[in-house]
Amino acid sequence: MSIELVEVVRSGFRECVHRGSAVILSADGEIALALGEVHTPIYPRSSNKPWQAVTMLRNGFEPISSEELAIATASHEGESDHVELVERLLDRYGLDEDQLRCPADLPSNELARAELLAAGELPRPVYMNCSGKHAAMLATCLTADWPLDSYLEPTHPLQLAVVETLGSISGDVDAELGIDGCGLPIVPLSLTHLARAFARLVTGEPGSPELAVADAVREHPYLVSGTGKDDARLMPVVPGLLTKAGADGVYAGALPDGSAFALKIDDGHERARLPLAAALLHRMGAEWTEDLAALASQPVLGGGVRVGTVRAIPGVF
Repeated sequence: MSIELVEVVRSGFRECVHRGSAVILSADGEIALALGEVHTPIYPRSSNKPWQAVTMLRNGFEPISSEELAIATASHEGESDHVELVERLLDRYGLDEDQLRCPADLPSNELARAELLAAGELPRPVYMNCSGKHAAMLATCLTADWPLDSYLEPTHPLQLAVVETLGSISGDVDAELGIDGCGLPIVPLSLTHLARAFARLVTGEPGSPELAVADAVREHPYLVSGTGKDDARLMPVVPGLLTKAGADGVYAGALPDGSAFALKIDDGHERARLPLAAALLHRMGAEWTEDLAALASQPVLGGGVRVGTVRAIPGVF
């Protein structure tokens, strides 16, 4: 059963509570803290993207830069830097935007979206937050001589390879795959296995696909997320930290020593992820700097002035 993990306090009054589950693994892979349902499979959503990228590297994808590998792992906001990287990746492989099978969308970033709407632009697949991953999947298929049109299908060789990769972490993968928001199959994992997956990324051997992905994400937190997003805010505050947010309240990460965390907020609200992750990192031994403490207590506003906080419930762990 999930438990109360995060509270919203306004003017000294507890206004809301977010329930969920969370796990911390020590550097030796043992469970150091388990709160709620840490062994029940969930859909990690975009927190699976680093391992999808590992699978692509293992099957012929050759990014020309860490920026290109980062955008292949991204849940980007559709800002100009993101879109330009996706377009360059497509161009480099001789691919067209209309070959992307992700839905057409407008940028998630409010300013980028407003600018496009003001210019009379329409939704495009390249603006969708998963377009970097889809472009890299097409590039992988082209290199491996796999079909391009059907890369979304669960029976496609690339998607079978993703399942095999994640199965090597969990020991087993439920055959009942889900369908993610971008249309790709999503592999269920428990929070414990998700945390273990992130530990394996940061402790990968030099030159391995695992460490290459971890390094690209850590080097470019803005490219894998966007202005003001959780990954772009948290990774720069904790040296060596790797994180990747997932939709509907999922978050996972690992420190360089291989200690790791994963969490799921039951109601899917994004505001609960960052303060809970910051508190978990403090429990894991990350230095409690002023910047990390600020992320652990997100502001609640009233009339444009801070009147409360969103924070991990004191005393929960």
